Amino acid sequence: MRYFCGIDNGVSGSIAIISEDCSLVYYYPTPVKKQLNYTKTKQWLNRVDVVELDKILLPFKDYTNEVLLERPMLNPGRFKASVSALRALEATLITLEALGLPYRYIDSKEWQKAMLPAGLEKDELKKASLDVAKRYFPNIELKRDGDSLLIALYAKQKSQGKIDDQKTS
Repeated sequence: MRYFCGIDNGVSGSIAIISEDCSLVYYYPTPVKKQLNYTKTKQWLNRVDVVELDKILLPFKDYTNEVLLERPMLNPGRFKASVSALRALEATLITLEALGLPYRYIDSKEWQKAMLPAGLEKDELKKASLDVAKRYFPNIELKRDGDSLLIALYAKQKSQGKIDDQKTS
């Protein structure tokens, strides 16, 4: 059986893996570990737990053609969030490469255009993602959003020719 994997990058992201016929759906919040920051000021930060991430992805290693990894948010005005996103991306990339899993980046606009209703504003996107993912996968307990599930479903539908490039460009 073939699987499709979508990763919503970041320490507050998630990983979704769905089978070709959608009979098996796996959803995991990104595994993180909390540790002291590397600065002199006492601060805590969340890091991707690569050991746990490896445990999640390893069973699907030989059955996944490609992982779709959402491109991280980079914004100089949000320096701390950007640094966190890049640290999470690097940890995820190291894990994917160590497992030999092929991946490609996907912009949020690409999968959102195909999977969500048109005309949504910034604040409406997370709610719409949650609502749409709950409709497709009512048995999965989601709290924040359904981005990784919709990314994985997008990969599946695109591979089956149900989404064409004109709809997403």
